[in-house]
Amino acid sequence: MKANCFIPFITKDLDEMIPSALNDPFETTIPKICEIAANELQNYLLQQQDNWMHNFGTAEEVNKKGPIKGKMFGVLVVKNEFGELGYLSTYSGKIADVESPQIFVPSLFDITTNDNFITKGMRKITEMNNEIKKLKAEAADGYLDEIEKLKFARKEHSIKLQEALFDQYVFLNKSGEQKSLFTIFDEYNAIKPAAGSGECAAPKLLHYAFRHELKPLAIAEFWWGQSNPSEVKVHQSFYPACNDKCRPILGFMLG
Repeated sequence: MKANCFIPFITKDLDEMIPSALNDPFETTIPKICEIAANELQNYLLQQQDNWMHNFGTAEEVNKKGPIKGKMFGVLVVKNEFGELGYLSTYSGKIADVESPQIFVPSLFDITTNDNFITKGMRKITEMNNEIKKLKAEAADGYLDEIEKLKFARKEHSIKLQEALFDQYVFLNKSGEQKSLFTIFDEYNAIKPAAGSGECAAPKLLHYAFRHELKPLAIAEFWWGQSNPSEVKVHQSFYPACNDKCRPILGFMLG
C-alpha cells in the first residue's frame, strides 16, 4: 500500500542524526532530526495558510475569519520500504476546512464520510432536546416525571453513541495487532476513553506508519497558533504526548 503522506526531507545528509531507537513520546527531549522535520513543516504551514479556512491565530494571519484555535502538530521521522528517509505529519483533532490537506495523515475515522450512525444518533438527541424544551415551556407539574425520563434516556443514548464512535477507531500496533479505542482503554485500566481520544497526533502518525510498513525513527509534537482557553501553549514550542488520551493508546501501539 502506497504511503501518500510520506514527505521526503528537503534538508540533506541526515543519516547521522537518526536515533538508535524511537524516542519516548512522553519525554521532553526532542531528537535533532525531529526539530528539522518540524521546521520544514512549519515553513509549509506559513506558505499554505492563505489556502486554508482554519484560523490558528498566528501573527501572519491577518485576514482570517472564524474562531481562533491553535493546534498541536506532530512529525514522525520514518524510512520507507526503499530505505528513503522522510517524515509524516498531522495535527490533533479537526480543522475548520471541509477536507484535510492531503499532506497530513488522516483521522482513523472520518465523520464527514462515515457519518450515517453519527447523523442518526445526533438527530435523535436533537429530537429529545426539542421535546424537553417543549415540555418545560408547558410549565405544568404533570410533565416533570416525563422530562426526567427524557433526560435519562438522552444521557443513555449519548453514552451508547459515544461508545459506538470509539469502536470505529481501530489502532494497529507494531506487532500487527488491532484493537478498538474502547478495548484499549478498558484493558489499560478499566476506564472509558476521554472525549477526543483517538484524534491526537502521535497515535495517528504511528498507526499510519505501521499500516504502510514505514519504520518509525523519531517523533515529536509542537503547538501552532494561539493558546486555547483550556490549555496554555506557546506557538512553535514542543510538548510531550498527553497522558489522559495518548498513554493507553501508545502503550498498546509501542508495547
